[in-house]
Amino acid sequence: MGAAGSKLEKALGDQFPEGERYFGLENFGNTCYCNSVLQALYFCVPFREQLLDYYANNKSMADAEENLLTCLADLFSQISSQKKKTGVIAPKRFVQRLKKQNELFRSYMHQDAHEFLNFLLNELVDILEKEAQSAKDDQDPLPPSEKVANGPIAGPVNGAKKEPLVTWVHKNFQGILTNETRCLQCETVTARDETFFDLSLDIEQNSSITSCLKNFSSTETLNAEDKFFCDKCCSLQEAQKRMKIKKPPQILVIHLKRFKYIEQLGRYKKLSYRVVFPLELKLSDTVEDADIEYSLFAVVVHVGSGPNHGHYVSLVKSHNHWLFFDDENVEMIDESAVQTFFGSSQEYSSNTDHGYILFYESIASGHKS
Repeated sequence: MGAAGSKLEKALGDQFPEGERYFGLENFGNTCYCNSVLQALYFCVPFREQLLDYYANNKSMADAEENLLTCLADLFSQISSQKKKTGVIAPKRFVQRLKKQNELFRSYMHQDAHEFLNFLLNELVDILEKEAQSAKDDQDPLPPSEKVANGPIAGPVNGAKKEPLVTWVHKNFQGILTNETRCLQCETVTARDETFFDLSLDIEQNSSITSCLKNFSSTETLNAEDKFFCDKCCSLQEAQKRMKIKKPPQILVIHLKRFKYIEQLGRYKKLSYRVVFPLELKLSDTVEDADIEYSLFAVVVHVGSGPNHGHYVSLVKSHNHWLFFDDENVEMIDESAVQTFFGSSQEYSSNTDHGYILFYESIASGHKS
């Protein structure tokens, strides 16, 4: 890697960003699903900075229990504090912790990068919420007189719900969807909100992210066996249902559903469809109807023709340069090379490198990579 590292330094020359580090990650037998996502998260600068702040503020917790959050923070801290600008790091502690925590990732089988990303973000949130709760309990212990067998006497006023904690993971990745159902009999609209860390989009051949998002928000008619129970009519009615983005996230993560279960085959098949993802994305069709602009900064790519084997690599934009991370190897690529990962227009093609998870950052958030 010494040679590859110096090659990258030579390629960047004077343009090597001040204080930035480009390190490959060692593969521990099929851990490319993990490495590719970790690189995308490392170059999600607001997330990285907040994680390193967390690490700096909690370093003194000598008796702190090791968990996925401390292992991730430790790994990011190791990378960012390297004396060399390029090289290879072994994310051994993190991978060991991941396998210990979740049996899904224990085998040497091909794993799904999207499942890993989902598990990791939810796990980080759980850890932060537990820490916040125990800090609150330490600060605010109930006096003995208030403690009764069935818990504290003073309950929340008018059954008010406890406000959910908003962590820095939420602030970066969480958006809100609203599920609107309109009864075609009485025209009443029922809206239900749900949060998301990423959007999973169905894909079609020769399409684009914009058209996939339009399909995601398209109106669906509920009739026949799918009728909707309208509370106002007190009966099952035909209705129209649609999904809209109510609150777009700072970091928009889009997962392309490239693995589809084919009933006739009785197994999953990889869809190599060509889906164009732009470097700049306008998110329209949100509840506020205001266009929100995003800029692409990372792509996790699935390499291979099937769902149960293959490899993951990532493309990352850092300080206006595009880099290609393939486990231990890191090299510079031209921005125009990003379009070679859109997919294939034909069913059978020799190109099996397809964009799978896309990371966009909101341009309005003032953070430019």
